[in-house]
Amino acid sequence: MFVALIEAMVDFDADSLEKLSNSLAAISARVFVRSSQKKDKRVSGALRECLNGIGMAGDHLSRTRESMLGLQRIIGFVLKAASWWSPEEKARLATAQQDLTSVVDFQGHLVAKTQFILDAILGFINTEQNEIFKVLTIASVVGIPPMLIASMYGMNFRHMPELGWRWGYPYGLALIVLSIVLPIIGFKRRRWW
Repeated sequence: MFVALIEAMVDFDADSLEKLSNSLAAISARVFVRSSQKKDKRVSGALRECLNGIGMAGDHLSRTRESMLGLQRIIGFVLKAASWWSPEEKARLATAQQDLTSVVDFQGHLVAKTQFILDAILGFINTEQNEIFKVLTIASVVGIPPMLIASMYGMNFRHMPELGWRWGYPYGLALIVLSIVLPIIGFKRRRWW
């Protein structure tokens, strides 16, 4: 009965890891297919879902590892300490121990895969954030000079030479437009935007 229970526990851990491997393959496909497709507004939500899935997979792997390490200790102890086992039962326990060793190796592979996918997701999230900061930086560089010029001409000092000019107002507007257009042209030439 004990040997059958040990074999069932090893089989359960192996099946559990196989399901987890399929789940990780699906998450990996979602992450890398989504990143290669055209960017849309739902990317961050999808990455958040994948991050959640990776977290659950990591938790499951941790609990499975604890179970398997406990089983390894039990089997090792029983094989060394118990002299009453028949040769057939000892052979079955030795086979279960070998199977468990291969399942532990597979679990290590899944941990590495989980870490790789986690790193990839965090890298894609970082890239998305960099794109947002790039847009904000461009908007601030394009928006600050016209605000400065408009605020300077909006002070209404008496002794501003442009106030007496016939073309002073169009000159101020042209200066504002130039302060918007020139940075945009510079960004486009450098392919920043």
